[in-house]
Amino acid sequence: MTYTARDQWDKHFSDGKNFRQLGERERALLAEHTPVPEAGGRALDVGCGTGELAAYLACLGYRVDACDFADSAIARAREEHANVEGVRWLQLDIERDDPAPLHQEGYDLVVMHLMYPFVQDRGRVVHGLGERLRDGGALVIITPVAEHTPGERRGIALDEDEIALVGAGWETVERVDADGLAFLVLRGPCHTDTRAVEKRPTTGHALTGALAVVTDDAGRVLLGRSRRGMLELPGGKTRGPEDFAVAAVRELAEETGLIAEPADAHVVSMLADDSHGTPRLTAVVRITGWSGRLANPEPDKFDRWEFFDLHALACAGDVFVPAASALDAVWPGVIPDLPPVVSYPLAVEQPPVLGEPAEAVRLRQAMAQTVIDGGWAPSGPVQQALRTVPRHRFAPEANLAAAYDGGDRAVVTRRDETGTAISSVSAAWLQADMIEHLRLKPGAIVFEAGSGGYNAELIAHVAGPDGRVVTVDIDPWVVRRTRRFLTEAGSGHVTAVEADAALGAPAHLVPRGGFSGSMITYNCWDIAPAWREQLAEGARLVLPLEIGGYTRAITFERRGEVLHARHFTYCGFVRDQGQQARPVPVVSLLDGGLTLRFDDGGTAETAGLEEVLRGRRHEVATGVTMGAANSYFGSLQLYAATTLPAFCRLAAHQDPDEGVTAIAKDRDAPAIVGDASLAYLTHLQTQDGERPEDKEWEWVVHAFGEQGPQLAEQLVATVRAWDVHVRAEDNSEHADPVLTVHPAGSPDDLLPAGDVVDKEHCRLVFRWPGRGALLPRPAEHPGIGVVTEGV
Repeated sequence: MTYTARDQWDKHFSDGKNFRQLGERERALLAEHTPVPEAGGRALDVGCGTGELAAYLACLGYRVDACDFADSAIARAREEHANVEGVRWLQLDIERDDPAPLHQEGYDLVVMHLMYPFVQDRGRVVHGLGERLRDGGALVIITPVAEHTPGERRGIALDEDEIALVGAGWETVERVDADGLAFLVLRGPCHTDTRAVEKRPTTGHALTGALAVVTDDAGRVLLGRSRRGMLELPGGKTRGPEDFAVAAVRELAEETGLIAEPADAHVVSMLADDSHGTPRLTAVVRITGWSGRLANPEPDKFDRWEFFDLHALACAGDVFVPAASALDAVWPGVIPDLPPVVSYPLAVEQPPVLGEPAEAVRLRQAMAQTVIDGGWAPSGPVQQALRTVPRHRFAPEANLAAAYDGGDRAVVTRRDETGTAISSVSAAWLQADMIEHLRLKPGAIVFEAGSGGYNAELIAHVAGPDGRVVTVDIDPWVVRRTRRFLTEAGSGHVTAVEADAALGAPAHLVPRGGFSGSMITYNCWDIAPAWREQLAEGARLVLPLEIGGYTRAITFERRGEVLHARHFTYCGFVRDQGQQARPVPVVSLLDGGLTLRFDDGGTAETAGLEEVLRGRRHEVATGVTMGAANSYFGSLQLYAATTLPAFCRLAAHQDPDEGVTAIAKDRDAPAIVGDASLAYLTHLQTQDGERPEDKEWEWVVHAFGEQGPQLAEQLVATVRAWDVHVRAEDNSEHADPVLTVHPAGSPDDLLPAGDVVDKEHCRLVFRWPGRGALLPRPAEHPGIGVVTEGV
């Protein structure tokens, strides 16, 4: 028998029926091939039925989660094995339900007994179960074999070709006979990198066809595993006068049994390439609605059809070249390293494509609650945006857990040739915090620099149905990706533009009176004049600004030609790629073991430093301490970077015991340089304890060179001044300065008193508590200076 609906299975078990019982041979093989780990093991019985296998695994010593989607099966299992300890009975559809009830730390053993043939999306399910295995764990599939199964019961068995597919993507597959059943032990789930592959050469002079991109109600994409051993999309050549949409709908029905209307078929891109030298034109047709039951009407061409998670496409094995390119046209970046193809995106009317797994809903709510509990999203509109906008739809290459990480993790979506991240979906708490500080009202029109789609959709949700977002990015790939995702899952209130965001929005998209708010989502060394000029009076600009190499997301409010800082948040973003991109002056020392980074101002004279760094190291304690929960270190960094002449950062690229600085590898320290001399600030632990509050560190200055002691005293004085005037006087969580930003060229006598950091397009004036009348700007460090009252 082959059941296709849950109610059929419920009736089967409620009528008292069973399946083939667990045989002695199967019991012996389980004990032999999957012994319980010495420290105890955890097992998952998928499709447990009435629980005989789960009870046996518990007797072996496993703690067992046993799941089945039939209520009557779980009810009988609980009743028939009420005296068995160590089993947790779960009513769960492993294909469709949220897997939240499963053990979060994984399993040593997963068993699918006589149920694998009933799974529709076999590859996806097995891939997901493999992800839940602990190191050294095994997935055991016990299944009937077609050779030993009567023809009328073929639906419950696998033929040899299907059995061979079971082990695809695993390091080892062991097969043993179990009284006519195939007993398969799979270990080491290994992700097979996706390859775009061609078929044999065609006999035609040119090829014209259409491919259908279809998703289910969970957002998974339909692919068929062809008899050629590759994944393909439904589709094929056009016939006679039919258009591409009609061809895609016809091929979908012929190959999969699914029915769609031409009105629900949208040509989104045309792909032009060649197959073995033959020109090929392929229409990518997005199907937004379908009906029917998935089948395999052409078994001579395909082994089976199933729906795949988008994030799994990067390790799906071989994919037919046009299919891979079509998937990339709809979800750019979801399959890496594709062969070149000319893609012509088409401007078509296409409604957003709905659908997401229940797990995404749960994880999104959990992420939103984490951000809210952290105090980053106090307002109702931002909270609702976090709960509503489907973040995973804007990062389809990431699994759901990564997409909805509520911590301090961004999802990197693009890297350059060196592996450096150049585009990402930022951490949710940071996005929420920056949007909150825009203080948007319903109907706001907002400028965003640095596209990606998700952050823009959050803003659009907060601005409401009468609002609008203009998002600009210089990378054509990012803009194409953003537009596609906005079409798939957007509100229709975001406009994506390909341009250098440092130039602002195109004039025709700037509202009369300026934008209601502006947000920059990449690290900025400078503040572009257009961002101020296109901002409405009194509106806010939030951007991650680099100051001395330290990044702060600073909220500015426009008052005429001056920007006034209202809030600082510690953060980090990808770097600017536009005309404001600025390479950081770097000096390498000790064969690359150390580098000096001069993020603001010119490079200081470093002659002689190599020699002194091999000499004696001078050390001075500051007497200033901090605890494990100290939140002021960032304030001290910024204070030093904006008040010290010849400021730089000293970065270490080797372990402390191999170097001369005691700086941790890949970390940096605030530093100043002099004549063949150097001093830098680090910390030493002075008090330990079991509780974090018992631990303490003291700030210590190290120095090299003849002027090292004087430079050290200068750093010590800076730390002590900060401790007295900034940390001790500030009652908030962070100690931040008063900061104003003035246009470049503003004369000193029109600036307020304070420490000045000059950029190319603006002058930053920092006013710290306790900084009175200071010396004039040192000529040797033109990037940082001082303006005093009356000068």
